[in-house]
Amino acid sequence: MLDLRFIIENLDAVRRNCEKRNVPVDLDRLVEFDERRRALIAEQQSVQERRNALARELKGRKPSDEERNLGKELKEREATLEAELTRVRDELTAVHVLVPNMTHPDVPAGQTEEENRELRVVGTVPAFDFPPLDHVELAAKHDLIDFESGAKVTGQKFYFLKNEMVLLEHALVRFALDTLRKRGFTLFQTPDLARGEIAAGLGFNPRGNETNIYSIAETDLVLVGTAEITLGGIHQGEILDEARLPLRYCGLSHCYRVEGGAHGRASRGLYRVHQFTKVEMFALTRPEESEAMHAEIVAIEEDIYRALEIPFRVVDVCAGDLGGPAYRKFDLEAWMTCRGERGGWGEITSASNCTDYQARRLGVRYREAESGKTRFVHMLNGTAIAASRAPVALLENHQRADGSIAIPKALVPYTGFDRIG
Repeated sequence: MLDLRFIIENLDAVRRNCEKRNVPVDLDRLVEFDERRRALIAEQQSVQERRNALARELKGRKPSDEERNLGKELKEREATLEAELTRVRDELTAVHVLVPNMTHPDVPAGQTEEENRELRVVGTVPAFDFPPLDHVELAAKHDLIDFESGAKVTGQKFYFLKNEMVLLEHALVRFALDTLRKRGFTLFQTPDLARGEIAAGLGFNPRGNETNIYSIAETDLVLVGTAEITLGGIHQGEILDEARLPLRYCGLSHCYRVEGGAHGRASRGLYRVHQFTKVEMFALTRPEESEAMHAEIVAIEEDIYRALEIPFRVVDVCAGDLGGPAYRKFDLEAWMTCRGERGGWGEITSASNCTDYQARRLGVRYREAESGKTRFVHMLNGTAIAASRAPVALLENHQRADGSIAIPKALVPYTGFDRIG
């Protein structure tokens, strides 16, 4: 979350930022609750001081009836103030957490993904000299994915991987893990569950009608939609030594997402599903280093997809499509046959600089070596491989006229074969 004092002192700028990001927040109500909170704290301190003064006056003697009544009144008032302060703090927090992060000045204006800014295109969009198939058709041709059994056993948007597709997913995951280990990332295989307060701390809404997260009944646990949640929670409430920064983490996890209302050709097959495997990058840095780390994460994503020989473009995500925690976000979008009648771009990775927005919620700080002061770290995240959309792009871009699918050279050591079909 944003620092409350920063919001109060920069109310007009925060209001404009909320409008730019199309996030309706009643900032006037937030100010009212903050003023009420301050007034209650001041009165609470005054009552406590009067109680302490009365206790000193009564030391060593019996109180008069008037003094006894005063002590009782002060005690009751203090209890009333504490209850009211708890209520006001809860009301303040409920509004405070809705305020999105500030926005990088270079982020393009706009509300939908169509208004994202294209920065560069890498690779060449395939010009097939035959009618190309999408990944659903290719999977049926080669018996790679069983959507029908997935729907019967679990429900729509679940699936069974089969045959070479099982090996292909594991190859993509291992390729990503090896790449990140060489780049200095510490590897984790994370839990698929997290406490709701951890998910909320990272900016995910774990409950309510608008959530994209599955909850476990009668517990405070949720199924994670990304290893960003579990990796981000590792240092909750900690003060790190400055010398340890930056921390580069890589998390392998299953991901679960509600994905309500997502239908149509552009979301068919594996493109939008309820469960998938993902390798996620996560970093904690000093504030001065976060933009450089953001560029590093995007560069790694680009290297991965260059190696997979998949054409992609990099887009600067517009303000209205950033989500609450992100200060700036870059997406990689691969060319996919399934994206429209003639193909189109589809998101395969996201890389976000969330500055100290998540760290404030989770209480993750570091201690400066010289001054000894504590500051909030900056947190960043980025997709290495989402083993749902990466296979979509791989199958569709590497299909051949004879119906087979070529495996890019970088993956052959992991798959053990260079072609499907």
